[in-house]
Amino acid sequence: MANINWYPGHMHKASQEMRKIVPQVDLIIEILDARIPFSSENPMLAEIRGDKPCIKVLSKSDLADPIVTQQWQDYLEQEKGVKTIALTTEEPEKMHGLLSLCHKMIPTKANGSERLEALIMGIPNVGKSTLINNLAGRTIAKTGNEPAVTKNQQRIKLDQGVVLLDTPGVLWPKLENKHGGYRLAITGAIKETAVSNDDIAMYAVDYFRQAYPDLLKARYQLDELPEDELPLLEMIGAKRGCLRAGGRVDLDRAAKILLTEFRDITIGRITLETPEMMEAELIEMAEIRAEKEAKKAARKKKRNGSRD
Repeated sequence: MANINWYPGHMHKASQEMRKIVPQVDLIIEILDARIPFSSENPMLAEIRGDKPCIKVLSKSDLADPIVTQQWQDYLEQEKGVKTIALTTEEPEKMHGLLSLCHKMIPTKANGSERLEALIMGIPNVGKSTLINNLAGRTIAKTGNEPAVTKNQQRIKLDQGVVLLDTPGVLWPKLENKHGGYRLAITGAIKETAVSNDDIAMYAVDYFRQAYPDLLKARYQLDELPEDELPLLEMIGAKRGCLRAGGRVDLDRAAKILLTEFRDITIGRITLETPEMMEAELIEMAEIRAEKEAKKAARKKKRNGSRD
């Protein structure tokens, strides 16, 4: 499977803007996709945030595995100054609980007489604009299934004396963790033109086979699941009539069906990563970085040696 790297040009500018804004606000609200809380996190935030209070909103939680969502909330709240709230677009009244949580995090401004400023941020297609519009009670932020709809920073006054500073949705210059790249693509956070559907679907179906085999069997009426992702995707394609001349499976069509049915929870409520997986991948990434640094140091030493 190919490695996914994505380089948006406005990343550096967005990073600089965030560094200027963070010291001026009372708290940070980061929107995460409940299906991929680790992969949808902005890795710059931990460095930029310092000790600033932070609410991590697990959006689209109605699409995620509720048991794993609770595991993520418990895990994330182990960090000092971090609280979580799981929200869905189907419960707009629950979204207003976010404003109460803001005041609990900043008790000195709890009476609403003094303005509480919060920076709200999230990667493209994570549900940030939908949340803003619900909180404001009117359409302020553009929404859409296409990534990167929000272009410019906005200030939005809400009830209870809360002011939101909205930032454009951003991804980072390079996705170091290839697993994160695939998961972002599976949920639709990365435009489909950036990666091939069948490559993404094979990664997805391999994970579903291991973590949610019963959901796959039930949805596609399969008695057994093959151990390899290609024959499994072909079986799903055959079941759904994705056949070309000669009876060959059209993998691209099969992939689109699988990804669509994951995104609209036709297969079921699936979370693509757990805190345990995250810990293992962080170790793997640290090892890869250390190996790259060692090779770089060795090349430098060799070059310096050849000059002597």
